[in-house]
Amino acid sequence: MLLEFEPISLDRQEEYRAALSCCPQLMTSDFAFANIWGWAEYYQLEWAFHKGLVWIRQNYPEPACWAPVGHWGDYDWASCKAMRECNKYIRVPEYLSTLWAEAYGDSINLAEKRDQWDYVYSVEELVALRGNKFHKKKNLLNQFAKNYEWEYKPMCAARIDQVLTMQAEWIKWFEENNPSEALVAENTAITRVLTNFDNIGGLFGATLNCDGKVIAYTVAEPLCQDTVVIHFEKGNVAYKGIYQAINQMFLKNDAPEYTYVNREQDLGDEGLRKAKLSYNPTLFLKKFEATIE
Repeated sequence: MLLEFEPISLDRQEEYRAALSCCPQLMTSDFAFANIWGWAEYYQLEWAFHKGLVWIRQNYPEPACWAPVGHWGDYDWASCKAMRECNKYIRVPEYLSTLWAEAYGDSINLAEKRDQWDYVYSVEELVALRGNKFHKKKNLLNQFAKNYEWEYKPMCAARIDQVLTMQAEWIKWFEENNPSEALVAENTAITRVLTNFDNIGGLFGATLNCDGKVIAYTVAEPLCQDTVVIHFEKGNVAYKGIYQAINQMFLKNDAPEYTYVNREQDLGDEGLRKAKLSYNPTLFLKKFEATIE
């Protein structure tokens, strides 16, 4: 056994980010530290630091490894013994899949996973909302701005309790009206991230407030120098245009220096896919599943 796995920890997050920064491709949202920390409990995630790479293993809902993180070009994949410790890899970025295809030839099976593709957008476009393709979004944003007495606030530790209260109300409504195991699992991840907001490096976000209450929030993290990833974004749909507002206002006020915003995957949900496509993605980050014989 070459790989010594241990639980995901806050203590080694900077060491992990250093490996992440060496990846020679725009990495997918899965590998942002807040994402693996938030979902570590649900997926029973562990990691192992080995020869410049960070290997991530999940134990639920089925045993599998995520793509290793680090400078892939430094590895002789064909003779990498650590690869054989897990025969199934998920969330494999496209560039790494090409390296593995060259290294393993017919002994590896690669399957494209459309439900896992990341949606990447132009920050400039989502702030300006110009033209016919954004007409409906701009109209809803204007309606929100006009119809409500709202206040935009950057996220900080002092507001976490208010955000957690809103999140509890949000998940309660869904459990009563449209119960979903996936949303319950996400709620656990959200709570885990929010309660460690000050302990996760680089995490930032914002809230929209009305009548003294949080009515929307967003939680984000830099993925690389030019890309920010939105991990969680929730709004009270009683306020028309709430999602268009929190999306546009956050990028305008707190993320204008980024070129791209990654809004993660749709997981095969038709409604979510339609919503993500309606924002006119600039590009997709493809992912694959790999099985080694």
